[in-house]
Amino acid sequence: EMPINHSGQTPRIQTIFGLVGIIKFFAGAYALVITARECVGSYGGYPMFKVLDMRFLSCISALQKLTLQEKKVEDEFTKLLRIAEKTPGLYFSYDVDLTLNAQRTYNPNIQFNMLPLWKQADIRFLWNKCLIQELIQCKTIQTVLEKTTLNVSLIARRCMHRTGTRMWRRGADLDGNVANFVESEQILEANGYVASYVQVRGSIPLLWEQIVDLSYKPGFKLINLDDTPTAVERHFSDLKKRYGSVIAIDLINQRGGEGLLSEAYSSAMQNLVSDEIKYVQFDFHQTCGHVHFDRLSLLYEQIVDDLKEQRYFLLTTTGEKVEEQTGVIRTNCVDCLDRTNVTQSMLGRKSLETQLHQIEILQRSQNLSHNKHFYNLFKTLWANHGDEISIQYSGTPALKGDFVRYGQRSIQGMLADGHHALARYYFNNFCDGVKQDAIDLLQGHYTMSREIQSPFQARRLKALASFPLISVLIVAGIVLSSMSLRQ
Repeated sequence: EMPINHSGQTPRIQTIFGLVGIIKFFAGAYALVITARECVGSYGGYPMFKVLDMRFLSCISALQKLTLQEKKVEDEFTKLLRIAEKTPGLYFSYDVDLTLNAQRTYNPNIQFNMLPLWKQADIRFLWNKCLIQELIQCKTIQTVLEKTTLNVSLIARRCMHRTGTRMWRRGADLDGNVANFVESEQILEANGYVASYVQVRGSIPLLWEQIVDLSYKPGFKLINLDDTPTAVERHFSDLKKRYGSVIAIDLINQRGGEGLLSEAYSSAMQNLVSDEIKYVQFDFHQTCGHVHFDRLSLLYEQIVDDLKEQRYFLLTTTGEKVEEQTGVIRTNCVDCLDRTNVTQSMLGRKSLETQLHQIEILQRSQNLSHNKHFYNLFKTLWANHGDEISIQYSGTPALKGDFVRYGQRSIQGMLADGHHALARYYFNNFCDGVKQDAIDLLQGHYTMSREIQSPFQARRLKALASFPLISVLIVAGIVLSSMSLRQ
């Protein structure tokens, strides 16, 4: 039965595919719901969905009772909700907990499996943790998933600690949580076998920042130097606890502006390197330049023995666990996007070839390129994976994506990189600050209270409304940083 509408108009009815959570303001609650979805593949026989559209539905009951100042604050926060509705790269399942990698999903621990679903979830990757406190049985997380003819899936789990945008969330916090930390799991399902390989990426775990100042490439600044050793130690201690041995691959330039970070990271790792933690410096740009990405084989040769030792997860057709991954590779560049994705795609390919050899789908003398169609699908899978992670963090697809997608650099790809680089510059300076506020709101970093001064009163930061003025500032920033553009 249609509800009564005093305006005389028939209310619009819309299908809701999921409730992500609820956030409360002064006037009442706002429910975040999924209004459009797309099935993008399957995992374990269950469909996986991509969120195409979300909406905050107002459950307001007390707007008329607010003071004028409270109404202004309510309005400012609802504007942030409109921004949060556009969060890209969200995936969910009605049947499978995507926060868990395959090795943990197939956990034979009976006590663990008896826990409520929300208690089984890996809290680091529960994107809507703060939104589900009153609806604790609902789940949706950030993943990237597709499948090939062999049902190869690629899932990206973004850690909900220290989430944010490119220039506004850098490095680590005092607890060792780092910006843009993503666990990437590559899953193979074939002939009744299930194989999994996990890698992670994350910002350099130092205390550092890169404050936007209209220059194309703002300078790096190390902060709280006395606390840095503790943050680094906590970060790697957590990785060891969760994954086992760690190979930390550092891809940043060892000279120029990035050299400051490289030297500080190398120095901090000297006290941590052991049988369980290995630190590998590989200057990606110095070694590979802009086109010779095949030289990543030099990096692979350095770590191949460690990779064999860490292994991967493998279940047989009878459900018997015959392999278990005992460590993880942690890869970083500055943004943990472009160079990182090229490197991780290479490592994923090597692991998949090893798995296909073991279950005898490929002969020992063959590699993925033996089947050109499948290899092209695999490269596209990793390219899309990198684009999704990059769009969430920087606002644009990943740079160097043409190599991941096609196996070689192209003029068209380089031109696309130039376009994306300028788009990132614009987003960093004029859009991401407000977007960061919206992310912080959803992640529970600010709770609306009548006893606490609104941040909008404390700092009245207003967006630049004049497009011509923005254009002038962009041009000025590019001119002033012409030397940076050449690097």
